[in-house]
Amino acid sequence: MTYQQHETAIVDEGAQIGEGSRVWHFVHVCAGARIGNNCSLGQNVFVGNNVVIGDNCKIQNNVSVYDNVTLEEGVFCGPSMVFTNVYNPRSLIERKNEYRDTLIKKGATLGANCTIVCGVTVGRFAFVGAGAVINKDVPDYALMVGVPARQIGWMSEYGEQISLPLEGNGSFVCPNSGHHYVLNGKVLERLS
Repeated sequence: MTYQQHETAIVDEGAQIGEGSRVWHFVHVCAGARIGNNCSLGQNVFVGNNVVIGDNCKIQNNVSVYDNVTLEEGVFCGPSMVFTNVYNPRSLIERKNEYRDTLIKKGATLGANCTIVCGVTVGRFAFVGAGAVINKDVPDYALMVGVPARQIGWMSEYGEQISLPLEGNGSFVCPNSGHHYVLNGKVLERLS
């Protein structure tokens, strides 16, 4: 075994878990899950069958990553945040053939107790604040808060707020990393 697994964790036969990953107390990883290298699955995490988790992801305690969720490299899932996979669930109606795909792109942060409604894409290095409800696509580098979530700013890859308006033109240099960001209309990009 090239990963660490706590004795109380259940990893179903067929699950793929990458080198250096850590699977903590009371975790359940289903057979079809694919988990990358150097990931951390905190206490009481559930990972469904049709789930892909990229390298260097951190999934904090009490998070369920349901079928049809993909996390790219370096995604942070805060404690007790929520994914869904059916848009209009009913206990009395079977909707497993209606799962919607959810994509969380590289480097995004999903804050504690936030909810990601299925069928959305959260952009690269976006930052979803604690308790926010995401029900539509989120742009790269966007800072999202509230219920339903709205964009209130931009975040650097380092995790610091960028002092630029929500739209217009401008540039910003991160004092921590030296990365240069440019805003063109409603799109923020990192140049270097």
